[in-house]
Amino acid sequence: MSSAPRTTKGTRTRARILAAAEQVFSTLGYHDASIVKITEEAGVGLGTFYLYFPGKQEIFDEVVRDLNHRVRLAMSEASSHAGNRIEAERAGFRAFFRFTAEHPALYRIIRQAEFVSPEAMRMHYSSIVEGYIEGLRAAQDRGEVRPMDPVVAAWALMDLIEAGLGARPGAAPSRQDDR
Repeated sequence: MSSAPRTTKGTRTRARILAAAEQVFSTLGYHDASIVKITEEAGVGLGTFYLYFPGKQEIFDEVVRDLNHRVRLAMSEASSHAGNRIEAERAGFRAFFRFTAEHPALYRIIRQAEFVSPEAMRMHYSSIVEGYIEGLRAAQDRGEVRPMDPVVAAWALMDLIEAGLGARPGAAPSRQDDR
């Protein structure tokens, strides 16, 4: 984990470094990325980097956590206005595809995490699936979806998202009504 900034300026600087790291890891890949390239992209000195992050692996893991947080937030916000679980799924899928269209680094970085930081990759998928499980259980309790194993269904939904990455951004899978 990184050091938390103590000032508003520090928070902005840390965010700039994180955004630069996202760009550098996405463009160059983990192995060709360097702290120097990240600090150059962020417009900060090398010493400033070390105020917030111990090294390259730690900032990579933080980029994964940050992207994960932002995509889950986008999906959650979009689905929170839905009248039922089916509508929530559709809204969440649209938000996911919109987010990945706006942040193509998400899956470039997650794919790298498979080899660079398997724990960060597992955290990414597990945290999304945990949200699905909660939502599916609640929808079952309300009678909005038929009885099913919410863990299996959550992983299946995750698979639909993965499969949809090849689809047109914003397009939802067509057979959602069968849940």
